Amino acid sequence: MTEADILKALSNVQEPDLGKDLVTLNMVKDIAISGNEVSFTIILTTPACPMKDMMRTASVNAVKLLVNKEANVSVNFTANTTTQRKDDQQVLSGVKNIIAVVSGKGGVGKSTVSANLALALAEGGASVGLMDADIYGPSVPMMFGVRGERPMMKDVGGKGMIVPLKKYGISLISIGLLVDEKNAVVWRGPMASSAIRQFITDVDWGELDYLIIDMPPGTGDIHLTLMQIVPVTGVVIVTTPQNVALADAKKAIAMFGQAQINVPIIGLVENMAYFTPEELPDNKYYLFGKEGGKRLAEEYELSFLGQIPLVQSIREGGDNGVPAMVGENELTKRSFRDFVSRAVRNIAQRNANMPQTQIIAMTRE
Repeated sequence: MTEADILKALSNVQEPDLGKDLVTLNMVKDIAISGNEVSFTIILTTPACPMKDMMRTASVNAVKLLVNKEANVSVNFTANTTTQRKDDQQVLSGVKNIIAVVSGKGGVGKSTVSANLALALAEGGASVGLMDADIYGPSVPMMFGVRGERPMMKDVGGKGMIVPLKKYGISLISIGLLVDEKNAVVWRGPMASSAIRQFITDVDWGELDYLIIDMPPGTGDIHLTLMQIVPVTGVVIVTTPQNVALADAKKAIAMFGQAQINVPIIGLVENMAYFTPEELPDNKYYLFGKEGGKRLAEEYELSFLGQIPLVQSIREGGDNGVPAMVGENELTKRSFRDFVSRAVRNIAQRNANMPQTQIIAMTRE
């Protein structure tokens, strides 16, 4: 067996998301051969790659079938998270992907989806940050059990920077960590936008594979401010099956499709899709209508990322500071993992096939 033999065999193994073989994509390195022992490393597009086991099996089979049926094949993995960001990027220079989680209206579980998206990515080995950009109704401090805690400051190149809190392996920042939760944030739009600007420029986020931004509901100042400061990799739309929520989700979809904004939509997830009692895990009750989010995704030709059930433990976990992905209910964990695996694959495809999102330039007449 030679290195050329191994590479030729692996040229028959497709990367399922990018549609090309591992060798063409330069995803194979460190080939080592000793007798019948063969080892090599596959470089994944993200540590949270859901196709890892499939690629391992296909690679082992390729070597055994095409090179040596007696070979003992060891496949290792490392990751180089794909990005469309330029090396000379000044703002959030260490962040590879900026994902905004949006909804047309409040109350659809956008913060729950954001929190568990971040946790599921971190579970897969990615470095993740979560920015709570909902200035008027911050949820992250309660959902992560960090109410009352305050972030520290550090000096970075002569500038004072806020150090995000760490919880469950991810970095967190929220206006709820900086102001007394008993006080209402009564700010006009420019002040709220200024706070978001500070969360981006004055927080030491460090090196991240993904920064998840939990956006406020609607389509307003904060959304425009974010897209004026950083090139957002893409957005995840959250809705419930209810017609009222779907009508507002259409406005969010329309916003990001406008020519002057044109931010890719990673996909749409349907939250509270059905009610499942914990004592009857096989039963589904469609309290808010059935598959409205799925139909909306089909109508706008968006990727449908999945359905999240309405389960009591999700609500309890959010109230108690133990989100579903670090809780004990395997049903809810599975639904979030399925949703995130589709989102991760779509992000990789977006980075491979679409140009970088440009920062938008808004002008006043």
